[in-house]
Amino acid sequence: MPAVALLTGLVWLVGQTLHDVTPLPDQGASWYYWKLPEPTAWTRLSAWLGYAAHQIVSWGLIWYAQTRAFRYSRGLKGLNVLAIGANLAFIGLHALQSHFFYDGLAQDVSIFSSQGSVVLLLVVVLLMENRRRGLVAGKRAPIPAVVADFARKYHGYLFSWAAIYTFWYHPMEGTSGHLIGFFYMFLLLLQSCLIFTTAHTNRWWTLTLELLVVVHGTLVAVMNSGLDGAWPKFLFGFLAVFVITQMHGLGLGAGARWAIFGIYLVAAVAVYSWKGLSHLHEVLRVPMAEYLVLAVLVLLLWPFALLFRPKPEASMVPVGGNPAASRAGRPHRDDPPPPAA
Repeated sequence: MPAVALLTGLVWLVGQTLHDVTPLPDQGASWYYWKLPEPTAWTRLSAWLGYAAHQIVSWGLIWYAQTRAFRYSRGLKGLNVLAIGANLAFIGLHALQSHFFYDGLAQDVSIFSSQGSVVLLLVVVLLMENRRRGLVAGKRAPIPAVVADFARKYHGYLFSWAAIYTFWYHPMEGTSGHLIGFFYMFLLLLQSCLIFTTAHTNRWWTLTLELLVVVHGTLVAVMNSGLDGAWPKFLFGFLAVFVITQMHGLGLGAGARWAIFGIYLVAAVAVYSWKGLSHLHEVLRVPMAEYLVLAVLVLLLWPFALLFRPKPEASMVPVGGNPAASRAGRPHRDDPPPPAA
């Protein structure tokens, strides 16, 4: 965490050098404000080449990890150290690129692509964790095992893209919203560096990464539109996913889970009593959107999972997640025991 805080401080320092840039006036929710009014070929190339190099190196490390029979360990391997060093180098490169050229990928792609990449990452986590913690109140969704195994094997490529694409989407501006976002991205990049370590699959650590979207989404909404804005929709929407799904993977007793649900419900009603109870239905938008995307994703992945399903004797080494699920057809370590004969 201290290292991530220091890197976020680097973003703030770079942001202090960018005050001579005057973006175009804000044009609404679909408009990304922090980009040059008159981009050049060099400003565009600097962002895209930096992103492409970062992405290729990251995917190369994932491929290398998948083709080696690494075992999970508590300490860092050479691969982890190499991944950390590579990411630090590209963070430094992006700092220089922002200072000299300013623009990120935002000049050429929609803001919704950046937001959607992180949402997709969170949805894939729901898919992979369905076997362990279920989807609704600890009950599993009927997701085919072959789809879950496919997601576990290849999720690293998607997560790498989501984090690195979003990282290069933004210039290193020093606004509060940017600093919170970069802090989150640095944690996701760190997670990608911890492959084949026990920290990578620690349920409290991975839940923290999932829940940080609550903090980020809420604070950015407050910064953009104040206390009268839409921040309760994001706060209680993402917390609804926690209450419905995520807290059921922590081993909490029924009493603790009911207590958390009660606190959530009281807090939501209290805030919307102030905002207007007629808007209370907003809290369902985020979970409904995530679960709908999950259903669509399962349908899209199913044919690919069947196509690339390994032969029974072939070993599948995952990028992350639970190594016990690394071979098709074998039970996950968090599966409930089979019924007694």
